[in-house]
Amino acid sequence: MPTADHRAAPGITLACALEEWAGEDARRRDVAATLTALAAGTIQLARAIAEGPLAGDLARTLSSGEAGEGQKALDIISNDMVIDALRKAPVAAVASEENDAPVLLDPAAPLLVAIDPLDGSSNIDTNISVGTIFAVFPHQDGTDAASVTAFLQNGRDMLAGGYVIYGPHTALMLTVGAGTWHFALDKDGTFRLVNAAVRVKEGAAEFAINMSNYHHWDDPIRAYVDDCLAGKKGPREREFNMRWVASMVADAHRIFQRGGIYLYPGDSRKGYTHGRLRLLYEAFPVAFLMEQAQGSAIDGRGSILDLSATGVHQRVPFIFGSRDEVARAARYHLEPSGHGERSPLFARRGLFI
Repeated sequence: MPTADHRAAPGITLACALEEWAGEDARRRDVAATLTALAAGTIQLARAIAEGPLAGDLARTLSSGEAGEGQKALDIISNDMVIDALRKAPVAAVASEENDAPVLLDPAAPLLVAIDPLDGSSNIDTNISVGTIFAVFPHQDGTDAASVTAFLQNGRDMLAGGYVIYGPHTALMLTVGAGTWHFALDKDGTFRLVNAAVRVKEGAAEFAINMSNYHHWDDPIRAYVDDCLAGKKGPREREFNMRWVASMVADAHRIFQRGGIYLYPGDSRKGYTHGRLRLLYEAFPVAFLMEQAQGSAIDGRGSILDLSATGVHQRVPFIFGSRDEVARAARYHLEPSGHGERSPLFARRGLFI
């Protein structure tokens, strides 16, 4: 892993950081090669995104999806770019949000990759930050890499996770289980280390949630938000700011920089009972990053990383951010004096009981 010297003198390249972390360990070297290939694909994608409307109507909807999600032109471009990049890595198969089933690359390879090629694609035409989210898993012996079963692993099985955010600058947030590393893309197209010891601050007074869904939430989550909105006169006795970008990587990146909390609970709408975000390639990698940065990520009752996937595109309620604030939000449901018992804070008790 990068040393204290690297933290004191930022600028080491991603390739060098991974090489030092991997050493002579064969598994780590495979992970490093996969992350290097993936980074190359996202650098290519960053250039395409930067062209904006000059590259055509990248926000045009090509097909409608589940729960009102539409597949955009840039979704397809992103998917093709990252999968093509991973063909050069020791990856057996890729599970992508844009594909119904895993895409087989090299059945004998030791790793699997789960990926959301373009998080926040509804914002493409508004010039708001979007991102690529990824998780690297071992290809377990005896499993067919092309099968869904190969990807049904526990969050603690992850070998690496992270995201690339395409904004005013392109940044990579990465963990290989040795802390959370922050890289920025330089003008020459190289990811360089900014911080090898990212920490999620506590005590922040910001929360991110889609308030338009307020009337669909269960009582405990309404109570949590109401208490934040009550400000100094409420039980929290301080003023809160609300932020909502509708691009999870953008909200996550803000939290990594200054703390706070993000909530996307399940609610009463059709198709949203178990939340909207995908466990395997959205919640798992962001949760890994958060825990490695001394933050927290839960589904309402327990750590996201303690869950095991039951489907490639499985949805999950998701709440993450500063450890103190996440713990407080969980207590609104978990404590006997919680606010309402008609259903759990984040969808149905069947998730755990």
